[in-house]
Amino acid sequence: MQTRNIIVIGASTGGFTILKKLVGDLPSNFEASIFIVWHMASDVRGVLPQVLGQKTTMKVAHAVDGELITPNRIYIAPPDHHLLIEPGHVRVTRGPKENRFRPAVDPLFRSAANAYGPRVIGVVLSGALDDGTAGLWTIKDHGGLAVVQDPHEAEAPSMPESAMRKVEVDHVVSIDNLADLLVRLSQEHVTDAPEVPMPEDERTKLEVRISAEDSAFDKGIMNFGVLTPYTCPECHGVLSAYKNGNLTRFRCHTGHAYAADSLLVDMTENIEGNLYDAIRGIEESVMLLNFMGDHFAADNQGSLAAQYFQKANEAKTRAQNVRQVMLSHEFLSKDRLQQHAEAVDIIGNKDLPR
Repeated sequence: MQTRNIIVIGASTGGFTILKKLVGDLPSNFEASIFIVWHMASDVRGVLPQVLGQKTTMKVAHAVDGELITPNRIYIAPPDHHLLIEPGHVRVTRGPKENRFRPAVDPLFRSAANAYGPRVIGVVLSGALDDGTAGLWTIKDHGGLAVVQDPHEAEAPSMPESAMRKVEVDHVVSIDNLADLLVRLSQEHVTDAPEVPMPEDERTKLEVRISAEDSAFDKGIMNFGVLTPYTCPECHGVLSAYKNGNLTRFRCHTGHAYAADSLLVDMTENIEGNLYDAIRGIEESVMLLNFMGDHFAADNQGSLAAQYFQKANEAKTRAQNVRQVMLSHEFLSKDRLQQHAEAVDIIGNKDLPR
């Protein structure tokens, strides 16, 4: 009988230390195949294989496109590439970013669920925002298991907390107990995969193909989901909303995908840049108006020059107003709003009678 021997792990901020401990705690003869996505900047040299390789005798390396899946092997997503799983082998691609990242956790989890169903164990570790939640939901939907690091001990608890809010998690575990849990779960025999509704199954397969570099538009992504008034922060394409249980996600017709909190962060980050663009444009018009005013003044057209100087001063005032708006702008995320809410509660409680 088959066992749960496909383990997919997602981590971001705080994940480096946790991954080192986990790999060091696993037995050297561990027969599962492990796949890891750790968020990193695209220009960072991938050092994770070398670091983890010092903690175990298992083979640890960046995955290679088309490489066979073997037991007792740790596959790591290379910088600026998604790591995907297909039956029997891995894919390493530069498909569209998801949740602002490439590599991203959701494509790995989604592809593993699609390829191996109940044989998959999904693990969400420390990290900011909500990458991994949608993929973990898909793993559960296909009969796999969902494991989450105890957010109370996570350096960045947002990723495990998001998973716990949106997914029926099977295990919330301390990092000290994670290796033992994975050893035990990997020895369990699995039953047949549950039947996934046809529309959900078709969309999962389509999203895997998009991450594998197929054209989202040509594959018919616009036939799924509901069009929204939002545009993609990455490419400005229209976003459609998709539902996984009580989880809402967004994807544009070029393929970029977002969970709700990641979309909010990207949108509010872009606002500052847009406001600076507005200030730049207005200030350039001030310079041009003054230049032309000087020209007409030198040409003894005083009345016309005065009009240019007046409009330059009005534009300068508008630039100052936009600058004040920009300075008051906030980057928003669930974590920040949660902090604001807790601060309001604390201040309000001070006024309550004791």
